[in-house]
Amino acid sequence: MVQDVHPKGQLPFKIIQIRNVYNIFDNPIAKQQFMEPLATERCAACSPNSARVTAYEIVQLKPQIPDWNLIEKNGIPKIERTYEFPDFKSAIAFTNSVGEAAETEGHHPALLTEWGKVTVTWWTHEISGLHRNDFIMAAKTDAIANQFPK
Repeated sequence: MVQDVHPKGQLPFKIIQIRNVYNIFDNPIAKQQFMEPLATERCAACSPNSARVTAYEIVQLKPQIPDWNLIEKNGIPKIERTYEFPDFKSAIAFTNSVGEAAETEGHHPALLTEWGKVTVTWWTHEISGLHRNDFIMAAKTDAIANQFPK
């Protein structure tokens, strides 16, 4: 059961009331928040009317991508991380792997490839801000980076 909680002294967001611990993961909100790592999710199609992630959602999602920085460029919130590599060959191979994943998901980052490092920036162009897709792709990017030598 999901309740709106908003009277004085209570939290201004929805909480999940679970009566039986054995059915906690039958609740779709609980299942998404507690079982499925972001890297296993697929991106959803976005439109200009798609909702940006809220501050509360960012607090929930950020622990799955702890090395990413929340930034703002030209008034647009984004997430960004720089990966280091032993040489340019590894950096360009990583860039190409991220590009392939981006193409598969239909969600594309800004990629800056330099000798020994790649900076990846995610945001959703359609909404000029952050969407859950950006956090999904950041997690997928981390998984890709784990396959490369440091």
